[in-house]
Amino acid sequence: MILTTLLLIAIGYVLGAIPSGYLAARWMKGIDLRDCGSGSTGATNVLRNVGKVPALVVFLIDVGKGALAVLLTKAFGLNDWLQVLAGLAALAGHIWPIWLGFKGGKAVATGFGMFLGLAWPVGLACFGLFMAVISIFRIVSLASVVAALGLPLLMLAAGQSSAYLAVSLVAALLVLWRHRSNVQRLIAGTEPRIGQKQTAT
Repeated sequence: MILTTLLLIAIGYVLGAIPSGYLAARWMKGIDLRDCGSGSTGATNVLRNVGKVPALVVFLIDVGKGALAVLLTKAFGLNDWLQVLAGLAALAGHIWPIWLGFKGGKAVATGFGMFLGLAWPVGLACFGLFMAVISIFRIVSLASVVAALGLPLLMLAAGQSSAYLAVSLVAALLVLWRHRSNVQRLIAGTEPRIGQKQTAT
């Protein structure tokens, strides 16, 4: 069981580290996404620098990475805490992918996938919150931060296990940390809305 657990956590990291955004930018535009816009390899930076369809594909792949990492542990009957570890491994892989010198994305889509795998009603509720904010303000980072802050509250309201609640807090902190430059731009009123280009920072 220990070997199975370690293997599944390693698989979670490898899944998370699949550089979907980086590859999309390389294949379609011949650019290194890490040198463009925010420097993130996530779907938002793909949207701004490559296009809508590639961004959607990257988003779906990144969601799938987080969900699959968790669902594999569930298929093997591992407990809530071990499911959480596999999900966190996927987040770590997405944020710090070994293939890209440990410089990846901000883990919003992968985190969404992880929570769909852990507790899909909470995941969908969090996505609804994200979509509500983005439809009003058209700022992806603001929607991401609001959804991250709402996640632990939604998990608590749903009466989920302590493991799921703990990882929701960790995930929220990770998203906030990865969006710290975005938060500074939000405060300064310089964060771009959907459809606007973002200059490198």
